[in-house]
Amino acid sequence: MQKRSMEEMNRLSVDEFRQAEKFPFVIVLENIRSLNNVGSFFRTADAFRAETIYLGGYTPSPPHREITKSALGAERAVAWQKVNDTLELVRNLREEGYILVAVEQTLDSVPLHKFRPKYAAKYAFVFGNEVEGVSEELLAVTDMCVEIPQFGTKHSFNVSVSAGIVLWKFVEENLT
Repeated sequence: MQKRSMEEMNRLSVDEFRQAEKFPFVIVLENIRSLNNVGSFFRTADAFRAETIYLGGYTPSPPHREITKSALGAERAVAWQKVNDTLELVRNLREEGYILVAVEQTLDSVPLHKFRPKYAAKYAFVFGNEVEGVSEELLAVTDMCVEIPQFGTKHSFNVSVSAGIVLWKFVEENLT
């Protein structure tokens, strides 16, 4: 096997990315504290052509050296917005027609392998704090929760790893 060159991968420029059609989802971050996690979210949002990342509560925002280090410049391509009131944001997204999905372990969570997005619907995926998860007040207004099945000794993935898994599932469903 031979690796493909950068030219063979046909990657978009920042301007081409901004103009490209996006998959119908946004990412909502609630009080993510790690700059590296925030950078990883930008990189994942770039890979899966998210519409927007909302940086809620005390989630840090660019420009910051540690975000850029993980994002590898994706924070320049991906649309983002800093919001103080995440609950108000989520309510506004619902009014705009988004289906609100918290990525959280609850008694009513849908296992990710059983999650079937509605065709042509817009989704807002909510990711919570690294320790506390999605807050109870946000859970109360979401439409559903999805949970990634796990089989080891730990009860959770890193939040940015969870994003990669969940958003790939969403994009995969939209590709078929």
